[in-house]
Amino acid sequence: MIISLTVAVLVTGGVYLLLQRSMVRVVFGMTLLSHAANFILLSAGVPGWRAEPLTDVSGRPEMADPLPQAFVLTAIVITMAVTIFMLTLAVLGRDDDMAEHPETGETRDS
Repeated sequence: MIISLTVAVLVTGGVYLLLQRSMVRVVFGMTLLSHAANFILLSAGVPGWRAEPLTDVSGRPEMADPLPQAFVLTAIVITMAVTIFMLTLAVLGRDDDMAEHPETGETRDS
């Protein structure tokens, strides 16, 4: 129940930020949506009734599957790299709405 509420809050915040005009807010909205997807993947792949994968404590059928955890870890690293890349593009393209007139050198709004 807590994970589903967390996913709902993350998706709501991500969609709200995606609808803003600022590129930085769009980047943060994409980050929130990717974290929500990670929570969904983790909750779908690792049920609460699974045991820790220790050799003497639990049998093989009760052990948790490490594959969804590996997927989420990989997705977190990819999300961090894409977020840094998009923030770099946002900083580099912040003055893209200005055009320079080639003959006079004046700047005007496009």
